[in-house]
Amino acid sequence: MTLKKPRAVIFDWDDTIVSNWDTAMIALNTALQHMGMEPWTDEEARRRCGTSARELFTRLFSHRWQEADKVYYDTFNKLVLDNVRIHDHIEDILKTLQKNDVFLAVVSNKRGELLRKEANHIGFAPYFTNIVGAGDAEADKPDPAPVYMALKGSGLSPGEDIWFVGDSHTDMMCALTSGCSGVLIETKLPPEDLLAAHPPKYRFKQHYDIMEWLKTHLI
Repeated sequence: MTLKKPRAVIFDWDDTIVSNWDTAMIALNTALQHMGMEPWTDEEARRRCGTSARELFTRLFSHRWQEADKVYYDTFNKLVLDNVRIHDHIEDILKTLQKNDVFLAVVSNKRGELLRKEANHIGFAPYFTNIVGAGDAEADKPDPAPVYMALKGSGLSPGEDIWFVGDSHTDMMCALTSGCSGVLIETKLPPEDLLAAHPPKYRFKQHYDIMEWLKTHLI
């Protein structure tokens, strides 16, 4: 498949820009066990996660979702800032896109306040015009609403030259529903059957490969 040179790139956050999967797994299983459930395996979490914590816990615990949500975020907040790891080559990618006047934004299902706090903590907030998290738009990923919010001020509309870069089937679903090109970064490869339902436009094994593509097509 041919990937068009981007006029805008919308990035997912966790496991796309930063690596927080292990921290998220600890927080998730702490919440599940608090609610009387067995902890999930890594494979089970990759298959069942991707939506916002609110949506996930509402589906699991109905009216008690806020109790699970609080345990999850309390645990995550205690761990994340001391354990966040930035993916290799991602800052080179952001600098290259910024230098070439590509509009940059973030759409994540991490709660908006926490997402922006983390972006500021690692010094990445200035790269992005808009940083949209769970609860910021009228609906969360995979609904297209946060994509539209992320593009606000750009003068751009979703299309093939708007990339949505993410690591999950939820990201690819969001790309398709919003009319953008889904670009999968295989940091934690989701189940192929889920990807088949919402196939990415293009796939990269690692961030280095994205940088190499940009050197050939953008710089």
